[in-house]
Amino acid sequence: MKIICVEEHIIDQDLARAGQPRRQADAPYLTEVGSGDSGAMEDGDEQRPLPMDIAVTLKLAAEAGAERIAQMDKHGIDMQILSCSNPPQDAPPEKALELTRAVNDKLAAMVRANPTRFAAFASLPWQTPEAAVEELERIVKKLGFVGTMLLGRPGNDFLDNPRFEPILAKLDELRVPVYIHPGYPLPQVQQPYYGSLKKEVTARLSLFGWGWHNEAGVQLIRVLLSGAFDRYPNLQVISGHWGEMVPFYLQRLDDMIPPQISGLSRTISETFKEHVYVTPSGMMYLPHFEFVRKVLGEDRILYSVDYPYLTMAGARRFLETLPTSQWGKDKIAHTNAGKLFDI
Repeated sequence: MKIICVEEHIIDQDLARAGQPRRQADAPYLTEVGSGDSGAMEDGDEQRPLPMDIAVTLKLAAEAGAERIAQMDKHGIDMQILSCSNPPQDAPPEKALELTRAVNDKLAAMVRANPTRFAAFASLPWQTPEAAVEELERIVKKLGFVGTMLLGRPGNDFLDNPRFEPILAKLDELRVPVYIHPGYPLPQVQQPYYGSLKKEVTARLSLFGWGWHNEAGVQLIRVLLSGAFDRYPNLQVISGHWGEMVPFYLQRLDDMIPPQISGLSRTISETFKEHVYVTPSGMMYLPHFEFVRKVLGEDRILYSVDYPYLTMAGARRFLETLPTSQWGKDKIAHTNAGKLFDI
Protein backbone atom coordinates (compact mmCIF):
# COMPACT_ATOMS: atom_id res chain seq x y z
CA MET A 1 0.00 0.00 0.00
CA LYS A 2 1.57 3.27 -1.14
CA ILE A 3 1.56 5.99 1.52
CA ILE A 4 1.76 9.72 0.78
CA CYS A 5 2.18 11.98 3.84
CA VAL A 6 1.24 15.62 3.38
CA GLU A 7 2.43 17.54 6.47
CA GLU A 8 6.16 16.87 6.60
CA HIS A 9 8.53 19.72 7.27
CA ILE A 10 11.90 21.27 6.72
CA ILE A 11 13.28 24.39 8.40
CA ASP A 12 15.10 27.35 6.85
CA GLN A 13 17.61 29.19 9.00
CA ASP A 14 17.46 32.45 7.03
CA LEU A 15 13.69 32.63 7.34
CA ALA A 16 13.89 31.67 11.00
CA ARG A 17 16.39 34.44 11.75
CA ALA A 18 14.37 37.03 9.84
CA GLY A 19 11.24 36.19 11.82
CA GLN A 20 12.88 36.07 15.24
CA PRO A 21 12.20 39.70 16.30
CA ARG A 22 8.48 39.41 15.63
CA ARG A 23 8.24 36.02 17.32
CA GLN A 24 10.06 37.39 20.34
CA ALA A 25 7.62 40.29 20.54
CA ASP A 26 4.42 38.32 19.91
CA ALA A 27 5.22 34.91 21.42
CA PRO A 28 8.17 35.08 23.85
CA TYR A 29 6.89 31.91 25.53
CA LEU A 30 8.11 29.90 22.52
CA THR A 31 11.48 29.65 24.24
CA GLU A 32 9.88 27.88 27.21
CA VAL A 33 9.13 24.77 25.13
CA GLY A 34 11.71 22.19 26.09
CA SER A 35 12.71 23.97 29.27
CA GLY A 36 11.33 21.15 31.40
CA ASP A 37 11.36 17.36 31.25
CA SER A 38 9.19 16.80 28.17
CA GLY A 39 9.69 13.07 27.87
CA ALA A 40 10.77 13.61 24.27
CA MET A 41 12.57 10.84 22.45
CA GLU A 42 14.47 9.87 19.39
CA ASP A 43 12.90 7.73 16.70
CA GLY A 44 12.52 4.15 17.85
CA ASP A 45 9.96 1.36 17.68
CA GLU A 46 7.05 3.08 19.42
CA GLN A 47 3.53 2.03 18.55
CA ARG A 48 2.55 5.48 17.28
CA PRO A 49 4.23 8.78 16.33
CA LEU A 50 5.50 10.64 19.38
CA PRO A 51 7.47 13.88 19.89
CA MET A 52 11.15 13.75 19.08
CA ASP A 53 13.95 15.35 21.06
CA ILE A 54 14.16 18.99 19.95
CA ALA A 55 17.83 18.73 18.95
CA VAL A 56 17.06 15.67 16.81
CA THR A 57 14.12 17.44 15.21
CA LEU A 58 16.24 20.45 14.25
CA LYS A 59 18.89 18.20 12.74
CA LEU A 60 16.41 16.16 10.70
CA ALA A 61 14.43 19.21 9.58
CA ALA A 62 17.52 20.73 8.01
CA GLU A 63 17.59 18.24 5.15
CA ALA A 64 15.44 16.19 2.82
CA GLY A 65 17.87 13.65 1.47
CA ALA A 66 19.42 10.33 2.37
CA GLU A 67 18.75 10.39 6.11
CA ARG A 68 15.09 11.34 5.69
CA ILE A 69 14.57 8.77 2.95
CA ALA A 70 16.16 6.11 5.16
CA GLN A 71 13.61 6.92 7.88
CA MET A 72 10.80 6.82 5.31
CA ASP A 73 11.98 3.41 4.10
CA LYS A 74 12.28 2.13 7.66
CA HIS A 75 8.67 3.04 8.42
CA GLY A 76 7.09 2.30 5.04
CA ILE A 77 6.40 5.86 3.87
CA ASP A 78 6.63 6.22 0.10
CA MET A 79 6.29 9.96 -0.42
CA GLN A 80 6.26 13.21 1.54
CA ILE A 81 4.83 16.59 0.56
CA LEU A 82 7.52 18.87 1.97
CA SER A 83 6.83 22.28 3.50
CA CYS A 84 8.88 24.86 5.37
CA SER A 85 7.71 25.20 8.98
CA ASN A 86 9.05 28.74 9.45
CA PRO A 87 6.18 31.25 9.04
CA PRO A 88 7.26 33.71 6.34
CA GLN A 89 4.78 36.32 7.57
CA ASP A 90 7.00 36.79 10.66
CA ALA A 91 9.73 38.25 8.45
CA PRO A 92 9.92 41.98 7.65
CA PRO A 93 7.69 42.71 4.61
CA GLU A 94 10.56 44.10 2.58
CA LYS A 95 12.48 40.81 2.92
CA ALA A 96 9.58 38.36 2.61
CA LEU A 97 9.58 37.83 -1.15
CA GLU A 98 13.32 37.27 -1.39
CA LEU A 99 13.27 34.84 1.54
CA THR A 100 10.27 32.85 0.35
CA ARG A 101 11.65 32.56 -3.18
CA ALA A 102 14.88 31.19 -1.73
CA VAL A 103 12.98 28.66 0.42
CA ASN A 104 10.88 27.57 -2.55
CA ASP A 105 13.94 27.16 -4.74
CA LYS A 106 15.53 25.02 -2.01
CA LEU A 107 12.40 22.87 -1.79
CA ALA A 108 12.32 22.55 -5.57
CA ALA A 109 15.92 21.29 -5.55
CA MET A 110 15.00 18.68 -2.91
CA VAL A 111 12.11 17.49 -5.08
CA ARG A 112 14.25 17.38 -8.23
CA ALA A 113 16.83 15.26 -6.42
CA ASN A 114 14.20 12.67 -5.41
CA PRO A 115 11.08 13.26 -7.54
CA THR A 116 9.44 9.93 -6.68
CA ARG A 117 9.81 10.54 -2.93
CA PHE A 118 9.04 14.24 -2.53
CA ALA A 119 6.67 16.97 -3.71
CA ALA A 120 6.29 20.41 -2.14
CA PHE A 121 4.04 23.12 -0.74
CA ALA A 122 5.19 26.70 -1.28
CA SER A 123 5.96 29.38 1.26
CA LEU A 124 4.38 32.72 0.28
CA PRO A 125 5.05 36.35 1.28
CA TRP A 126 1.59 36.80 2.78
CA GLN A 127 2.50 40.33 3.94
CA THR A 128 2.36 41.47 0.30
CA PRO A 129 -0.54 39.67 -1.41
CA GLU A 130 0.38 40.90 -4.90
CA ALA A 131 3.86 39.39 -4.57
CA ALA A 132 2.32 36.23 -3.10
CA VAL A 133 0.14 35.84 -6.20
CA GLU A 134 3.18 36.15 -8.46
CA GLU A 135 5.19 33.67 -6.42
CA LEU A 136 2.29 31.23 -6.32
CA GLU A 137 2.03 31.29 -10.09
CA ARG A 138 5.80 30.79 -10.43
CA ILE A 139 6.05 27.85 -8.10
CA VAL A 140 3.05 26.03 -9.59
CA LYS A 141 3.67 26.66 -13.27
CA LYS A 142 7.47 26.62 -13.32
CA LEU A 143 8.46 24.48 -10.33
CA GLY A 144 5.51 22.08 -10.20
CA PHE A 145 4.55 22.66 -6.57
CA VAL A 146 1.24 21.12 -5.51
CA GLY A 147 -0.08 23.97 -3.33
CA THR A 148 0.89 26.27 -0.49
CA MET A 149 0.99 26.09 3.29
CA LEU A 150 -0.13 28.93 5.57
CA LEU A 151 1.37 28.62 9.06
CA GLY A 152 -0.88 30.56 11.41
CA ARG A 153 -2.49 33.86 10.51
CA PRO A 154 -1.24 35.57 7.32
CA GLY A 155 -0.80 38.78 9.32
CA ASN A 156 -2.53 40.37 12.30
CA ASP A 157 -5.79 39.20 10.75
CA PHE A 158 -7.12 36.00 9.21
CA LEU A 159 -7.27 34.60 5.68
CA ASP A 160 -10.84 35.84 5.15
CA ASN A 161 -9.64 39.48 5.16
CA PRO A 162 -10.44 40.98 1.73
CA ARG A 163 -6.80 41.88 1.13
CA PHE A 164 -6.03 38.17 0.68
CA GLU A 165 -8.76 37.74 -1.93
CA PRO A 166 -6.25 37.82 -4.84
CA ILE A 167 -4.41 34.83 -3.35
CA LEU A 168 -7.63 32.83 -2.99
CA ALA A 169 -8.56 33.73 -6.55
CA LYS A 170 -5.17 32.52 -7.82
CA LEU A 171 -5.48 29.26 -5.87
CA ASP A 172 -8.90 28.78 -7.48
CA GLU A 173 -7.50 29.53 -10.93
CA LEU A 174 -4.51 27.21 -10.55
CA ARG A 175 -6.60 24.51 -8.83
CA VAL A 176 -4.10 23.93 -6.03
CA PRO A 177 -4.97 23.80 -2.32
CA VAL A 178 -3.88 25.81 0.69
CA TYR A 179 -2.92 23.88 3.82
CA ILE A 180 -4.06 25.90 6.86
CA HIS A 181 -1.50 24.96 9.48
CA PRO A 182 -1.65 26.19 13.10
CA GLY A 183 0.39 29.11 14.40
CA TYR A 184 0.83 30.89 17.69
CA PRO A 185 -2.24 32.73 19.06
CA LEU A 186 -2.89 36.43 18.85
CA PRO A 187 -0.92 38.09 21.69
CA GLN A 188 -4.05 39.68 23.14
CA VAL A 189 -5.57 36.18 23.39
CA GLN A 190 -2.60 34.22 24.66
CA GLN A 191 -2.11 35.69 28.13
CA PRO A 192 -5.71 35.78 29.39
CA TYR A 193 -6.55 32.37 27.89
CA TYR A 194 -3.36 30.38 28.44
CA GLY A 195 -1.15 32.34 30.85
CA SER A 196 -0.61 32.20 34.63
CA LEU A 197 0.39 28.53 34.67
CA LYS A 198 3.83 26.97 34.98
CA LYS A 199 6.00 28.43 32.23
CA GLU A 200 6.29 25.32 30.09
CA VAL A 201 2.65 24.39 30.69
CA THR A 202 1.59 27.85 29.49
CA ALA A 203 3.83 27.54 26.44
CA ARG A 204 2.53 24.11 25.48
CA LEU A 205 -1.10 25.00 26.15
CA SER A 206 -0.71 28.16 24.07
CA LEU A 207 0.75 26.19 21.17
CA PHE A 208 0.42 22.54 20.23
CA GLY A 209 -1.48 21.54 23.36
CA TRP A 210 -4.53 23.62 22.47
CA GLY A 211 -4.09 27.26 21.48
CA TRP A 212 -2.75 27.03 17.97
CA HIS A 213 -5.28 24.35 17.04
CA ASN A 214 -8.03 26.73 18.14
CA GLU A 215 -6.44 29.50 16.03
CA ALA A 216 -6.36 27.27 12.94
CA GLY A 217 -9.93 26.13 13.53
CA VAL A 218 -11.19 29.69 13.91
CA GLN A 219 -9.38 30.70 10.73
CA LEU A 220 -10.97 27.82 8.81
CA ILE A 221 -14.45 28.68 10.13
CA ARG A 222 -13.97 32.31 9.13
CA VAL A 223 -13.03 31.27 5.59
CA LEU A 224 -16.12 29.07 5.46
CA LEU A 225 -18.37 31.90 6.67
CA SER A 226 -16.78 34.49 4.37
CA GLY A 227 -18.38 32.92 1.30
CA ALA A 228 -14.96 32.21 -0.26
CA PHE A 229 -16.06 28.77 -1.41
CA ASP A 230 -19.12 30.23 -3.14
CA ARG A 231 -16.91 32.72 -4.97
CA TYR A 232 -14.16 30.22 -5.75
CA PRO A 233 -15.69 26.82 -6.51
CA ASN A 234 -12.29 25.21 -7.22
CA LEU A 235 -10.74 26.33 -3.93
CA GLN A 236 -9.69 23.46 -1.67
CA VAL A 237 -8.31 23.64 1.88
CA ILE A 238 -6.40 21.06 3.89
CA SER A 239 -6.79 21.10 7.67
CA GLY A 240 -4.53 19.06 9.94
CA HIS A 241 -5.04 17.45 13.34
CA TRP A 242 -8.35 15.93 12.16
CA GLY A 243 -9.67 19.32 11.08
CA GLU A 244 -8.48 21.47 14.02
CA MET A 245 -11.61 20.69 16.09
CA VAL A 246 -14.03 21.92 13.41
CA PRO A 247 -15.56 18.57 12.28
CA PHE A 248 -16.64 17.92 15.85
CA TYR A 249 -18.78 21.10 15.78
CA LEU A 250 -20.14 21.08 12.25
CA GLN A 251 -23.66 20.14 13.31
CA ARG A 252 -23.64 22.81 16.00
CA LEU A 253 -22.48 25.40 13.45
CA ASP A 254 -25.24 24.32 11.06
CA ASP A 255 -27.85 24.65 13.79
CA MET A 256 -26.64 28.02 15.08
CA ILE A 257 -25.57 29.68 11.78
CA PRO A 258 -27.91 28.29 9.08
CA PRO A 259 -27.83 29.64 5.48
CA GLN A 260 -30.57 32.20 6.16
CA ILE A 261 -28.21 33.74 8.73
CA SER A 262 -24.85 33.15 7.02
CA GLY A 263 -26.02 34.11 3.54
CA LEU A 264 -24.16 31.11 2.11
CA SER A 265 -25.53 28.95 -0.67
CA ARG A 266 -25.07 25.80 1.45
CA THR A 267 -24.85 24.80 5.07
CA ILE A 268 -21.45 24.99 6.71
CA SER A 269 -21.30 21.18 6.78
CA GLU A 270 -22.09 20.91 3.09
CA THR A 271 -19.44 23.48 2.24
CA PHE A 272 -16.88 21.76 4.45
CA LYS A 273 -17.52 18.34 2.88
CA GLU A 274 -17.00 19.74 -0.62
CA HIS A 275 -13.99 21.99 0.01
CA VAL A 276 -11.98 20.73 3.00
CA TYR A 277 -9.71 17.73 3.40
CA VAL A 278 -8.53 16.68 6.85
CA THR A 279 -5.42 14.82 7.91
CA PRO A 280 -4.31 13.39 11.26
CA SER A 281 -0.93 15.18 11.55
CA GLY A 282 0.40 12.24 13.53
CA MET A 283 -2.59 12.03 15.89
CA MET A 284 -3.10 8.32 15.33
CA TYR A 285 -6.17 7.86 17.53
CA LEU A 286 -8.82 5.44 16.32
CA PRO A 287 -11.83 7.27 17.87
CA HIS A 288 -10.84 10.45 15.99
CA PHE A 289 -10.62 8.53 12.73
CA GLU A 290 -13.95 6.80 13.27
CA PHE A 291 -15.74 10.07 14.00
CA VAL A 292 -14.21 11.95 11.08
CA ARG A 293 -14.89 9.09 8.67
CA LYS A 294 -18.52 8.99 9.76
CA VAL A 295 -18.96 12.77 9.41
CA LEU A 296 -16.88 13.46 6.29
CA GLY A 297 -16.33 10.12 4.58
CA GLU A 298 -13.08 8.50 3.48
CA ASP A 299 -12.84 10.63 0.33
CA ARG A 300 -11.98 13.65 2.48
CA ILE A 301 -9.14 12.19 4.54
CA LEU A 302 -5.45 12.53 3.63
CA TYR A 303 -2.53 11.13 5.62
CA SER A 304 0.29 12.87 7.50
CA VAL A 305 2.77 12.31 10.30
CA ASP A 306 4.17 15.82 11.05
CA TYR A 307 7.75 14.60 10.66
CA PRO A 308 10.29 15.43 12.05
CA TYR A 309 8.38 16.99 14.94
CA LEU A 310 6.93 13.54 15.49
CA THR A 311 8.50 10.19 14.69
CA MET A 312 7.14 8.06 11.85
CA ALA A 313 6.84 5.06 14.14
CA GLY A 314 3.54 3.22 13.88
CA ALA A 315 2.19 5.40 11.06
CA ARG A 316 1.98 2.54 8.59
CA ARG A 317 0.66 0.12 11.20
CA PHE A 318 -2.16 2.53 12.06
CA LEU A 319 -3.29 2.65 8.43
CA GLU A 320 -3.01 -1.07 7.88
CA THR A 321 -5.15 -1.88 10.94
CA LEU A 322 -7.94 0.66 10.37
CA PRO A 323 -11.40 -0.94 10.59
CA THR A 324 -12.30 -0.26 6.97
CA SER A 325 -11.94 -1.85 3.56
CA GLN A 326 -8.67 -2.05 1.65
CA TRP A 327 -10.18 0.40 -0.84
CA GLY A 328 -10.85 2.81 2.02
CA LYS A 329 -7.30 2.44 3.32
CA ASP A 330 -5.94 3.08 -0.17
CA LYS A 331 -7.98 6.28 -0.47
CA ILE A 332 -6.55 7.64 2.76
CA ALA A 333 -3.04 6.39 2.08
CA HIS A 334 -2.56 7.70 -1.45
CA THR A 335 -5.57 7.81 -3.81
CA ASN A 336 -7.11 11.01 -2.40
CA ALA A 337 -3.73 12.75 -2.40
CA GLY A 338 -3.00 11.56 -5.90
CA LYS A 339 -6.22 13.10 -7.20
CA LEU A 340 -5.92 16.34 -5.25
CA PHE A 341 -2.27 16.96 -6.19
CA ASP A 342 -2.33 15.29 -9.59
CA ILE A 343 0.59 13.01 -8.69
